[in-house]
Amino acid sequence: MEENKKSFWIDSTLENRKEFPKLEGDKRADVCIIGGGLTGLTTSYYLSKTNLSVVLLEKSKLCEHTSGNTTGKITSQHDLFYDYLLQSEGKEKAKQYYEANEQAISNIEKIIQEEQIDCDFEKQDAYVFTQKSEEIPKIKKEVEAVKEIGGKAEFVENLDLPIATKGAIKFSNQAQFHPVKYAQGLVNSILKTNQVSFYENTKVVDVKQGKEGYDIFVEKGKKVNAKYVVIASHYPIINAPGYYFLKMYQSLSYVIGVETQKELFQGMYINSEKPTISFRTAKSGNNRLLLIGGMDHKTGEDIDLSSSYEKLIAIAKQIDPECNVVYKWCTEDCISLDKIPYIGEFSNLMPNVYVGTGYKKWGMTTSNIAANIIVDKILGKENPYEEVFTSTRLKPIKNYQEMGNMLKEVVDGLVIEKIKIPKETIENLKMGQGKIVEVDGKKVGVYQDENGKLFAVKPVCSHLGCELNWNNLEKTWDCPCHGSRFTYIGKSIYDPSIKDLETVEIE
Repeated sequence: MEENKKSFWIDSTLENRKEFPKLEGDKRADVCIIGGGLTGLTTSYYLSKTNLSVVLLEKSKLCEHTSGNTTGKITSQHDLFYDYLLQSEGKEKAKQYYEANEQAISNIEKIIQEEQIDCDFEKQDAYVFTQKSEEIPKIKKEVEAVKEIGGKAEFVENLDLPIATKGAIKFSNQAQFHPVKYAQGLVNSILKTNQVSFYENTKVVDVKQGKEGYDIFVEKGKKVNAKYVVIASHYPIINAPGYYFLKMYQSLSYVIGVETQKELFQGMYINSEKPTISFRTAKSGNNRLLLIGGMDHKTGEDIDLSSSYEKLIAIAKQIDPECNVVYKWCTEDCISLDKIPYIGEFSNLMPNVYVGTGYKKWGMTTSNIAANIIVDKILGKENPYEEVFTSTRLKPIKNYQEMGNMLKEVVDGLVIEKIKIPKETIENLKMGQGKIVEVDGKKVGVYQDENGKLFAVKPVCSHLGCELNWNNLEKTWDCPCHGSRFTYIGKSIYDPSIKDLETVEIE
């Protein structure tokens, strides 16, 4: 099998993918959902059990972005996180977070059983392991933190993982699945109710209060009018109010899918040290695929990324020198400054508008939590877990230094004219290379493909004007301020930007 740059989840389900039309006329619904990943689809699923009408708008294809590029772990184990929660939020909120995620595991399993969704759901234990002796005290402290909030965890030394380890925290009775098969199963179940209308290739460009509810505008002037709006677009596309661009950053990470003749392990694994490395297996026909992920970094960092996949491949070769790498893909995740997702009201100034974002790489359980909290709010019900995730929280940011660094990056990125014109010129550009170069005394982002053709853009993010950096691994222009990403021809591919880059004509 040749190497594939699509995720295994997307590639293995292309034949079963349903196509939905682009919105071509104005619509009216009780609820409009922006975003067709697992948050939007799960919210649609629960709302389809009510008498509310729903319109879901997806800018590309359902479950094509973050939800389709995950590692598909369904777990309440989110790195070494509960000791941090205890210290920063207290026992009650730490307990809420844990119980919400445990409930989400049960909810997902219940949906799969009731709707008879074939999505390779498997119960598996989840581990945070270390290869360093100095990390052991942190892991043992995490075990005690989980026990303090009434959770179940234990310290273990002997792991099934085929690499040397020093110990790990173990969460039993967790799960993994095929996220796109699950998403397709949700869609099939939703369609039976006739309560939800799906629209693909429909990019939302604005949300405004109308005479009745909200007008959700899409490209070419079409709109949906709805009483309730759910922003499930990964990163909120509305800048103000809400100001999520001041409260989050985005992180890129990488995954490889590996064929091997070796007998593979049970369980899901992630290390406690940096760089982050994770392991799981997945059903692939009659065989199992080894998935190795990690090497995360802040989106838009001005660093050489060319060896990211190679480092993951080197780990795979340690496990099986004869293995065959058949998939490579990357994904982007939103991370809040206090590491807790934002779920609930989008802003106190926009009643009946709700958001789910900042999942910190653990979107399988969190998407279910978000859907339940948001649906409860729409229906006027209380949710036992909403307090810890409150999206309008105004508490002081405990990691204020990180917030300060983030704000400095934003300011520096915005002052593009103060940055010196680069000395690089087009003549120095190699095939397959992208750089910011000088053209007629101005900064231009230029990529030269393998045939020598040049593609030039204004290297300024169309979101809030930050200067872009070239991603030499994925051949994209990435924003270091808020994580928007663009193809080398300037097409917007990741929020929060909703506009393409300005192209530049060069002779």
